[in-house]
Amino acid sequence: MENNKTDQDPASFELALKELETIVKQLETGEAKLEEALVLFERGVKLSRFCAKQLDDAEKKIELLVKDSQGEYKAVPFEAEK
Repeated sequence: MENNKTDQDPASFELALKELETIVKQLETGEAKLEEALVLFERGVKLSRFCAKQLDDAEKKIELLVKDSQGEYKAVPFEAEK
């Protein structure tokens, strides 16, 4: 089986986001044939999921530095508002 672009994970969040933006622009023009549009859409979904996972993973790594009651700084996990 040939390994095409739709089977490959992007190298980074930034590259995935850039490719996703390009796909959205292509789909918005409405010029792609149905088969091509479906391939683009499938790739876009994969890239969107990749980006969402990358952001989720990054959020889990973020820590806030806060002062405790003794005046000492300690790292605590970041809790995003949901």
